[in-house]
Amino acid sequence: MKVAVLMGGISMEREISLRSGRAVAKALRNLGHEVKEVDMGEDALLQIYGLKGWADAAFICLHGRWGEDGTVQGALELLGLPYTGSGVLASSLAMSKSASKEALASKGIPVPRGITLHRTILDMELGAEPWEEVELRLGYPCIIKPDREGSTLGTTVASNRDELLKGLEEAAEYDEIIVVEEFIRGRELTVGILGVRPRPLPVLEVVPSHAIYDYQCKYTPGRTRYLVPAPLPEDVATSLQEMALSAHRALGCEGVSRVDFMMDEAGKVYCLEVNTIPGMTELSLVPKAAEAAGLSFEDVVSEILASARLKLFRRKPE
Repeated sequence: MKVAVLMGGISMEREISLRSGRAVAKALRNLGHEVKEVDMGEDALLQIYGLKGWADAAFICLHGRWGEDGTVQGALELLGLPYTGSGVLASSLAMSKSASKEALASKGIPVPRGITLHRTILDMELGAEPWEEVELRLGYPCIIKPDREGSTLGTTVASNRDELLKGLEEAAEYDEIIVVEEFIRGRELTVGILGVRPRPLPVLEVVPSHAIYDYQCKYTPGRTRYLVPAPLPEDVATSLQEMALSAHRALGCEGVSRVDFMMDEAGKVYCLEVNTIPGMTELSLVPKAAEAAGLSFEDVVSEILASARLKLFRRKPE
């Protein structure tokens, strides 16, 4: 099969995307496929159009905006080129922390308490006092996140009003929509979902060296310990896997996803988000969980490639 690996892009996660793409391209070649590595730059549409007539499928390794959010998926749909992973709607929905939380909550999946703010509220000339609603509904500590950014970019924890305002300003540099949530102290757990017939991988626990699993902890060797399978009672692990599969289905994801959770000190679990194009680097979580299930990196890549298809129904003109 001729496979175009789409990587790089123009998001803040470009470097990680390049690492994922190169690892996937190598695995695809090992599997016997003919591979073209495509670094998606400012001329992304032209690059995608150039694949017409050559590629049988596009393997998407783009993290963050303009790749994980449905934009590239839409272009591939228009071109008629099958692609891996989730479709336009699921990708866009999962990319928005606020929208995906509403969708998950509607299916009975527990999510943290939070509020959504718009960047314009930081314009004090409007007389807005953004801390009032946060302090009234959430209190401190709280965590501030850009709505549509990955790898915890722009994410901070606030313990008082000054830190909250600073965190809001930082998040506003990444997105016009800002999510503020209650800060949950406890264990960070994640479950990968893999396959055309989706199944959960073993639960993985993340033990970061920082207060939150931030960019440095994610991509710097030695900054984080990974426990897989996570040291949990069997019934708790099974419940997490079932919840992850429910979240994957609730958003309409396909092929692969990674569902992130927090378990508080009382043992209550909260679903934080669903990642539709999880990392495929040497430190990435889905490959680590898959290895614990007896799957090689090539096995994971092969299963994701099997999900490649056009997701939007096409009726042939009469």
